[in-house]
Amino acid sequence: MKRPIILDCDPGHDDAMAILLARGCADIELLAITTVAGNQTLEKTTLNARRVCTVANIHDVPIFAGCDRPLQRPLTVAADIHGTSGLDGPSFGVPTVDVADEHAVDYIIRTLLESDGDITLVPVGPLTNLATAVRREPRIVERTREVVLMGGAYTRGNRTPVAEFNIFVDPEAAAIVFEAGWPVTMVGLDLTHQALLPDPVLEEIRAMGTSVSRMVTDMLGSYRDSYRKVVGLPSAPVHDPCAVARVARPELVTVQDAFVAVETRGKWTSGATVTDFGGGLGYPANAKVATRLDADNFWALMLDALRTVSAASLQPGAPPGLSPGQQGAQGGGVTDA
Repeated sequence: MKRPIILDCDPGHDDAMAILLARGCADIELLAITTVAGNQTLEKTTLNARRVCTVANIHDVPIFAGCDRPLQRPLTVAADIHGTSGLDGPSFGVPTVDVADEHAVDYIIRTLLESDGDITLVPVGPLTNLATAVRREPRIVERTREVVLMGGAYTRGNRTPVAEFNIFVDPEAAAIVFEAGWPVTMVGLDLTHQALLPDPVLEEIRAMGTSVSRMVTDMLGSYRDSYRKVVGLPSAPVHDPCAVARVARPELVTVQDAFVAVETRGKWTSGATVTDFGGGLGYPANAKVATRLDADNFWALMLDALRTVSAASLQPGAPPGLSPGQQGAQGGGVTDA
């Protein structure tokens, strides 16, 4: 049976890959895409979701725009990694996928309350939308199957020495999500850094020869270059699809029970996810924490999904999505207003 999910994201190169995996994986039913400010402003992350869905011919999954700022703090974006557009690399045409009128938070609340409790929330950006939904309607906690989030770390951060970006952007929201009482799985940097993009995988994607594969190779090329320049890694960790993979194929991601607390007040530690595996803090476990990835089978799952989405994008009437002759251009890929 397919697992129904709502993908809450801030596209972002790896968010785009999460969208494509969620769409192309036979084990997932992608109910909706909700967007939030994070890697870039809400306007840009929502536009990027529309762009990806246009290229991939995803016209039957609604997109809902959500919160445009953290609960209490000014917005921090990741232009150093994702560029001024949030999705530098491809040159996109005018998107043909629209945004729904309903606010993402209202959609999340309504959909969960109307559900049978079988929906998994997969947030792969800052947790502002989920926290706002919980504060507005606490009953959604008991109507959610689980939350599988990409964020946090139990060793070291990537925005500060101790804080991962998604948690750092809105630690107050993250604290609400971890303390809400629903089942939470934290897929953090310790796991996602095991999903470094291999060159052979990039070449397999390129060889597909579709608009989707061109978009992906252009995106991942830009993303990898940013990681090499800014972080010094030889390749780019594809963070966000790891959370989708955990839902689709739980056996690909090994987890361990732990108590996770989000630091919101520390001068040097704000956004840190303090992770206690051994019970030393005296609190019961409130999360499953991802520790090990079956990388080979993860990439096999990703490639299968991209083949499926690529095939769907070739159906008659599918829009081109990318600007002709401009694939691979750098500097934001903004060709439409």
